[in-house]
Amino acid sequence: MRTLVVIPLFNEAATLKDVLDEVRRSAPDADILVIDDGSTDRSPEILRGYPQDRLTVITHPHNLGYGQSLIDGFRYAIDRGYDAVVTIDCDAQHEPRQIPHFLAALDDADIVSGSRYLDPQAGGDPAPPDRRQVNEEITTRLRAITGYPITDAFCGFKAYRVDALRRLDLTEPSYGMPLQVWIQAAHHGLRIKELATARIYKNPERKFWGGLDDTDVRRRYYDVVLDREVQRWLVSSP
Repeated sequence: MRTLVVIPLFNEAATLKDVLDEVRRSAPDADILVIDDGSTDRSPEILRGYPQDRLTVITHPHNLGYGQSLIDGFRYAIDRGYDAVVTIDCDAQHEPRQIPHFLAALDDADIVSGSRYLDPQAGGDPAPPDRRQVNEEITTRLRAITGYPITDAFCGFKAYRVDALRRLDLTEPSYGMPLQVWIQAAHHGLRIKELATARIYKNPERKFWGGLDDTDVRRRYYDVVLDREVQRWLVSSP
């Protein structure tokens, strides 16, 4: 299975090299695509100095958003004929050693999504209370709307069959893009599976940017994206 690991990046100089090293060790046969979303720290310098074999970098001239970075990564994979895409964040909150398990789970799934809450016994770092609350609220809505028994709406550690990505029309540039994935997956009848992932919060004060650090603003934004996608894909026209 020809695999591309897509890593969205914005100002993660402190963890970037370690994440790249771990991805290479865990998925030695995969190609790596880093989407540098307008970083203003040392991230571009680190990327220039990193061994370039099987590593591609796409650089946004300024910050376009987490969702847009993933959308660009998906388009790259589709255009170049990859079979599978793994997405993993660059803040060391995911464990690259799990990548082979995500790829194996694609044998009977179209999308494999990490979940920090699937295994109640897994423990890990406590999630920031506001983030966990909003995640629970949106996840509950998604379960009711889609019928998928998911437990974590927003984990960035995922694996996709590229054939499934070809069926999606993803347009949301910010953090609400995963909501488009869930709704459109339900519309197309895609097979979804969750895998338990560690709950790691090395920087619980990390910002969302774009005004979304305010919990109420973030909740309203997610509701708007979700309602729009439901109307677009799951509500039949009269």
